[in-house]
Amino acid sequence: MHASRPEVIYLDNNATTRVAPEVFEAMVPFLTDYYGNPSSAYSFGKFVEGHLKEAREKVAALLGCTPKEIIFTSCGTESDNAAIWSALQTSGKRHVVTTQVEHSAIMNQTDQLERMGFGVTRLPVQSDGTLSVAEVEKAIRDDTAVVSIMWANNETGIIFPVEEIASICKKKGVLFHTDAVQTPGKIDLSHVAKSDIDLLSMSGHKLHAPKGVGVLYARKRTKLVPYVIGGGQERGKRGGTENVASIIGLGRAAELALEKLSDEQSRVRGLRDRFEETLFQRLPHLYINGKRDQRLPNTSNIAFDFVEAEAILMRLDRKGICASSGSACTTGSLDPSHVLSAMGLTPARARSCVRFSFSHYNRDADIDYALDIIPPMIEELRAMSPLGPEHTDNFNYDVEAAREKEEKLMAQTMAAINE
Repeated sequence: MHASRPEVIYLDNNATTRVAPEVFEAMVPFLTDYYGNPSSAYSFGKFVEGHLKEAREKVAALLGCTPKEIIFTSCGTESDNAAIWSALQTSGKRHVVTTQVEHSAIMNQTDQLERMGFGVTRLPVQSDGTLSVAEVEKAIRDDTAVVSIMWANNETGIIFPVEEIASICKKKGVLFHTDAVQTPGKIDLSHVAKSDIDLLSMSGHKLHAPKGVGVLYARKRTKLVPYVIGGGQERGKRGGTENVASIIGLGRAAELALEKLSDEQSRVRGLRDRFEETLFQRLPHLYINGKRDQRLPNTSNIAFDFVEAEAILMRLDRKGICASSGSACTTGSLDPSHVLSAMGLTPARARSCVRFSFSHYNRDADIDYALDIIPPMIEELRAMSPLGPEHTDNFNYDVEAAREKEEKLMAQTMAAINE
């Protein structure tokens, strides 16, 4: 017997999202009554195939593309890996341009590619998390096969100008891929097909669909080599029997993402902004990571100076609040976030950062509860910390000098990164 978990205040929606009730309802018949293989020749299978087609159309509507440009995969990681590997195979070139703040799906794949003899350029970001378009253009070489830059960062929410970068790549005859896993339902993607983006990755569990299903958008006439080789599924572009129920759920989730886009951009943004503003009113020595007006509407990454993030997260968990110190894919690592490090944060500050990410399922009461819990928690932890200004052994601690030193170290780190 497993003990039932208490109700949680879930503020970690960039890690995963709850499956929407409407999505679950759409999936159930395909886990029970309609279990046929969509590749089968008989009508029972063809019935399932028809619903698979409808789901593909719904996902295509989210991106404003044609259903033939949608390939279903197992997850965002597979979509990312497939896009980059295919670009290398179809172009015959051996160089990739990406950034220092990508998801581990891209970071680890490009590490592996380097070990295989491919060239990789990882572009730095500014201290506010933004990326220079001019630096991207300068990094493209004659042997560049693909430029891969995420649409929005999973840790800070910073949005990159991917459409502008895609246009530059087109002029230079280079494929452009974007990891757009964090964006559906948060920003408008309906113009993707009108842009110069060649390849785009999505993941179902980031937009209230189940885990284990993803999407690779491949612009028509973009050459694609299958990453998963098997039967003729997905028009020969991705082998393996389709995860039908999850694909059906993803199609329904895509519909809901379009319907709730305005709510995400207004009400959810309002929740996030109220959360930040109230924390700043109640606590000193906070720092928001990332350019504030260039973020996803749901994401807040906050440095709580003088406190370790892990201590904050443990105490939040005891109070039923879910948040994180970075990507769920790197949880457990003792190293500071590679994203925050690339932005020039010192290890001390990077280890004090907590990411809160909201969704349209969050309510004002969730924010009120979190705001009642967090300020006294931080004050208590700071009082215990040997670095904290309120620690009994450090009554002469010069907080302003410490912050000035921290900012100087950040500036020096950024200067070294950009050399």
